Amino acid sequence: MAKHVSLTPATQFLKDRKVAFTEHPYAYLERGGALHSASELGWDPYAVVKTLILQDQDAKPLVVLMHGNRKVSTKNLARQIGAKSVEPCAPEVANRHSGYRVGGTSPFGTRRVMPVYIESTILALPKILINGGQRGYLVGIDPQVCVDLLGARPVQCALAEVLT
Repeated sequence: MAKHVSLTPATQFLKDRKVAFTEHPYAYLERGGALHSASELGWDPYAVVKTLILQDQDAKPLVVLMHGNRKVSTKNLARQIGAKSVEPCAPEVANRHSGYRVGGTSPFGTRRVMPVYIESTILALPKILINGGQRGYLVGIDPQVCVDLLGARPVQCALAEVLT
């Protein structure tokens, strides 16, 4: 599939910073998540990174980058970042913080600057697919870009995804 996707705030952010990336459009499926996109693109879901908008006990937003086949232990995350608690934002709140629609959230070019945390094992991968700023569109990048450009702090809060 050699379809080109229009410029998004995320791809503009990457281009402005001269970051090389590959484009990976796919057929978006409502609630399909990273497992669906990995399947569509023939990638291991471990290397497809989801961008999650969460909030702490004071409703301050934060971004967590997690393997597509893992869940976030909010208890472990809260402990590591010094918060009392962490929970997912409601979709409309996440949309407001990021400027993206849930399902198309990228950590790059967000409306609001938020602290970014990355599951440490993601940094050991040679390349990841991460949302490019719209539903049905991922970009391939070196995971170190998340640390270099976003100041992403490594954490260890992954739980195995329970598939039903």
